[in-house]
Amino acid sequence: MNNESNQPIAPIEAAPSPDYKDRSTGLVVFGILTLLLGCLAGLFVPLMLFGQMMAAKAPNAPPVNHATMLPGMLIYGLLAVALIWLGIGSIKARRWARALLLIFSWSWLIMGVFMTVVMPFFMSKAMANLPPSAYTGQPTMPPGAITAMVIGMTIFYFVFFVLVPAVWTFFYNSRHVKATCAARDPVTRWTDACPLPVLAISLWTWLAVPMMLVMPLTGLAVMPCFGVFVSGLTGSLFCLVIAAIWGMAGWWLYRLDVRGWWLILIAMVVFMVSALLTDAHHDIIEMYQLQRLPQAQIDQIQKMGLFTGNRMRWFTALFTLPFLGYLVFIKKYLRKS
Repeated sequence: MNNESNQPIAPIEAAPSPDYKDRSTGLVVFGILTLLLGCLAGLFVPLMLFGQMMAAKAPNAPPVNHATMLPGMLIYGLLAVALIWLGIGSIKARRWARALLLIFSWSWLIMGVFMTVVMPFFMSKAMANLPPSAYTGQPTMPPGAITAMVIGMTIFYFVFFVLVPAVWTFFYNSRHVKATCAARDPVTRWTDACPLPVLAISLWTWLAVPMMLVMPLTGLAVMPCFGVFVSGLTGSLFCLVIAAIWGMAGWWLYRLDVRGWWLILIAMVVFMVSALLTDAHHDIIEMYQLQRLPQAQIDQIQKMGLFTGNRMRWFTALFTLPFLGYLVFIKKYLRKS
């Protein structure tokens, strides 16, 4: 994430200064492109509904739990609203839009690099273990076809999840873009009150709040808890507690209060230990059964073998340790309460 401190900027004259190049046209172009990305994200909501409807009509299709689509639909819906809002802000050269788009593009790029690295393994493993006549009567894919599809999807991920966000990051990270927004929007904005690296983690913790709140509505509120899976009312209460922790930690971090840093650090360590202990005693298939996923879907996941055995422990560490490293990085921006 960019090291820019992004401290509050005093209002300045709107007249361009000779020491920077005006990037108003670029802000309009990238704003329109961002707006179009938001429209594309919004299209995924009806496409998910349509895909579920078509899958339910397929011969020998297993029962469909429509509630499981809610988290994905919520993500795409929020993403669509946010990108359209940010696109308009970029067109208007708002400082808050430039700051948030820089955070978004960095997040997009980091996740894209990770996905581009791990997706070939996931896809090749999943396609190689795809059973024949799975809903459609088609035979198992030959190795050559699998290799071609994996290469094609890897190229797609590299272009759309690495090259494209890299261009966004390069543009909005430019000092000329920052100066243009400061000149055209000489008002202190809420994004100026917090360094961008800290603001980024605050926004990500706030994003987790609605995701945790919607989990009990989907029947997916099954959480690892120090060697066991908790579900039902206990699992729902667990999700509410996590939502409260993330919400409070995000607010404290935005206020540069070190209590938020300690809260999220302790919570992440506790959750990681809890998940590792549960993975050591239970297979993740048990969690899918508690979530009442269709048995055919569980059988297919088990056959792929991607999240079984000790793999979940590796995935838990792979996702948690970089996050803890980032927490160490941002601590220098915080102050004691």
